[in-house]
Amino acid sequence: MNDKEKILELLKQFVIEKKEPLELILVGALALPFYDVEFRFTYDLDAEIQQGNIEDLYFYLKSKGFESDLSENVSGWSVISMPSGYRERSQIVYQRDLLTIKILSPEDYIIMKLRRGTTQDIEDALAVAIRKKVKKQDLDVLYEKVLKDSIKDTALFNFKKIYALFIEELLKK
Repeated sequence: MNDKEKILELLKQFVIEKKEPLELILVGALALPFYDVEFRFTYDLDAEIQQGNIEDLYFYLKSKGFESDLSENVSGWSVISMPSGYRERSQIVYQRDLLTIKILSPEDYIIMKLRRGTTQDIEDALAVAIRKKVKKQDLDVLYEKVLKDSIKDTALFNFKKIYALFIEELLKK
């Protein structure tokens, strides 16, 4: 069983046991296989829950040895906003019975990762950008939206530096 299948099986089992629909957008490392990027295994599921019980999913995952960061609004995880329309741009990667799994557009995923900006986040963002042939111009449009929509905060200074570093690295590839 490959990594994508392991993720699917875990979430399928959850909806079977609960008999309730679950719709989520994967936003962390567990989304990488869906971008056709080599998977960096993690016991951490980061997701925006669009339909389903966050508390039930959290404790289910914990019982299976997985930590999770779950939210109804991942934009709220940072002072730096997600680009407006990210939910509408998300793509369904699995839909069957009660389970719908989505991922962010590659560009939105990159912005998501750069908001935190750890070395691992930048590496994940670069891997997705290269694999999905993301254009700098498309990222720049979202970047400008993010700057405009985010509250004025010193965190924006760091985000600008992280974005510049990321673009510099991307252009070397």
